[in-house]
Amino acid sequence: MRIRSAARLAAPALALFVAIRALCLVTLVVWSRLAGHSAHELLSRRWDSLWYVRVADLGYGYTLHAPDGRDLSSMAFFPLYPWLEKALSAVLFVSPADAGLLISALASVAAAWGLFAVAAHCYDRGTGVVLVGLWAALPVGVVQSMAYSESLFVALAAWGLYAVLTGRWIVAGSLACLAGLTRPVGLAVSAALIVTAALGAREARRTDRPTAPPAWRILAGCVLAPLGAVGYILWVGTRQGGLFGYLDVQAGWGNGFDGGLAFARFLADGLTGTPSAALAAVILLALLLLAAWPHWIGARQLQPPALLVYSAVVTLLAVGASGYFGSKPRLLLPAFPLLLPLAVVLARSRPRVTYLTLTLMTVVAAAYGAFWLNGSGPP
Repeated sequence: MRIRSAARLAAPALALFVAIRALCLVTLVVWSRLAGHSAHELLSRRWDSLWYVRVADLGYGYTLHAPDGRDLSSMAFFPLYPWLEKALSAVLFVSPADAGLLISALASVAAAWGLFAVAAHCYDRGTGVVLVGLWAALPVGVVQSMAYSESLFVALAAWGLYAVLTGRWIVAGSLACLAGLTRPVGLAVSAALIVTAALGAREARRTDRPTAPPAWRILAGCVLAPLGAVGYILWVGTRQGGLFGYLDVQAGWGNGFDGGLAFARFLADGLTGTPSAALAAVILLALLLLAAWPHWIGARQLQPPALLVYSAVVTLLAVGASGYFGSKPRLLLPAFPLLLPLAVVLARSRPRVTYLTLTLMTVVAAAYGAFWLNGSGPP
């Protein structure tokens, strides 16, 4: 009954999410057909989705020697998503790529429900509905419908954060563990859980009150949380012959973490380059500065520490990573708490302002997503 009641409460948000994503997908299909491409291929069999299929079909150990000298290893991709692709394809007798599309479709709805639950718990139902609409209508929202791991990760992260906010520590730790098996940024969920637990323990000592629930549950959640990401990274290390083997795999892809130095150089080169490169750099810099505003507003709104820590770690890992900079917006997609300040404002605005904002964002997302996927570079 509780699940049924929660589903009824979230129904408007889920209906809005499905409507926005359906409109974006229809736009993609029409755009792709006019461009002579297959929307199905673009969503399921290009870029990272091909690597997930390779893991599902061949397991780990596949390395592609790129013409530019890079060694691209399948071990760069975390295992939960391709494991699910393999399992579902065996059950439904479909290809792993098509299984991936189904997983993303279901996971994106679960993610939208998790976003609603978090916002409704922290604010109110209206904020939850608007948050879901904003997340669905992000310009890079088309990734939610691709055979990528983003939707699965956000579903696990959102419900993991909700479990932290509601004191379900073992559930939170388990979901954080699964999020860590999905993407390395799953450590952001673990950090949110552990920081919240530490602050709660400090408060309990300060007020001389026993923690509730029992301390062993909190400790168990904190221990469980990082096991997924840390376990996979250590496994890759044993395969590579060194503790930092996963970093070597990422280096083979030209990726790493330098605290944002490579990103700063990229922006500087763009600003001093051709007019089109300068315009792109200015837009990217403006978006980066715009992303800093919700962190400040979130702290001013006294958002729960779990949400502040999670979004800060996701943003830090996205901006601080070196490599292909066209993926920066996609890497920020899981940082949904950054949308909460705007969701609060729109939920308290006149309905026509909210409707107009979401409509304009949906139109932009539909056009940009179709243009993006039909372009030459990976998202």
